Amino acid sequence: MLRLILSDLRAKAAWCYEDGSPLGLFKVLMTDGTAAMLLYRAMQWARARHLPPLEWLFNKLNSITQGCIIGRGAEFGPGFVLIHSHGVVINGQVHGGAGIHIEHQVTIGADRRRSPRLGDHVFIGAGAKVIGPVTIGSYSRIGANAVVVSDVPDHATAVGVPARIVRRRAYALPIPATKVAANG
Repeated sequence: MLRLILSDLRAKAAWCYEDGSPLGLFKVLMTDGTAAMLLYRAMQWARARHLPPLEWLFNKLNSITQGCIIGRGAEFGPGFVLIHSHGVVINGQVHGGAGIHIEHQVTIGADRRRSPRLGDHVFIGAGAKVIGPVTIGSYSRIGANAVVVSDVPDHATAVGVPARIVRRRAYALPIPATKVAANG
């Protein structure tokens, strides 16, 4: 679990400060959204150890103290970053890969009990909504305030209400050397 938390903190340091040094990690610990990330990982830890009272406690602490609601069954891989946590709502059936970056006021929710799946290295902009049984492909970006109700392919950028694909790349975006070094 410690390795997962360090991965998250390094990813946020790379995103926010392009700095994976101990100073960058310290700055991230004082940054909005980090406490919500840590409480989410603590909730995941409690869930994996079949400790429902602790899982519930970490979930409620995240909601009350951070303004961030992440359902107890939600699963995200390493490098999970809440850039800002206020107003984030994520359904408990959501599954996301590695390198997910989420801005504030984002909703990732179910429709008829079916939830989104996110690939690796997905960015979701402020105020965006991803609703229902959609798949967001790896290396995709969802623009601010977009409402996604259909699948977004790999390497695509989706914007608008309802969201539409405005750009497709045939390759993964390069990560600056400082971010690669920070992520190890």
